[in-house]
Amino acid sequence: MYIPTYFHETDLKQLDWLAAHDAFGTLISVAEGAPLASHLPVLYSRVGTQVTLTGHWARQNPQWSAIEGQRVLFIFRGPHAYISPRWYTDPAGSVPTWDYATGHLYGQIRLIEDPEKLEQLVAALAARFEAGAATPWRMSESLPRQKLLRGIVGFELLVDDIQVKFKLNQNHPPANVIGVIAELRAQGGDDATALAALMQQALDGRPS
Repeated sequence: MYIPTYFHETDLKQLDWLAAHDAFGTLISVAEGAPLASHLPVLYSRVGTQVTLTGHWARQNPQWSAIEGQRVLFIFRGPHAYISPRWYTDPAGSVPTWDYATGHLYGQIRLIEDPEKLEQLVAALAARFEAGAATPWRMSESLPRQKLLRGIVGFELLVDDIQVKFKLNQNHPPANVIGVIAELRAQGGDDATALAALMQQALDGRPS
């Protein structure tokens, strides 16, 4: 991923935030010489600098059959929005752009096909995404469980390279950023609001 120095995010807490913001990402591998992508929810774990992702495909998805041992790419996408130069103090000297946050994680896949481990994986995913429900779904409620588990293939991605890009107008003077934040907040919506919050955080963290 192309990352200019001023957009390069090295604090892994920002990657933690991306994974928590939207755990539904894109897993990219190669099959028969061509790129192949699946869009999947994952469980994210970080201990120090070691990041691990776990998830599963439908068994009918061909991606899993040739992926083990490959070096693959998983993409987390954060909030994003169009940025107009009209929002700057000096619009004549600028052009439109798009601000966003994203994380690219590279590593190797290990398949999970053991029924007990698959059941644990599905239960963990359900616990993560059913959190807050009045009556959360539990794996024990699905019968026959073994038949359901035969329909999926799990994976663990051991990440060996992390690239995080937060493009938040860091290359602009504070007055321009303040104008963008105000416009995004006025727009409303999840992406604009979340992006405005990230921009404010980055602005507050600038050296005085």
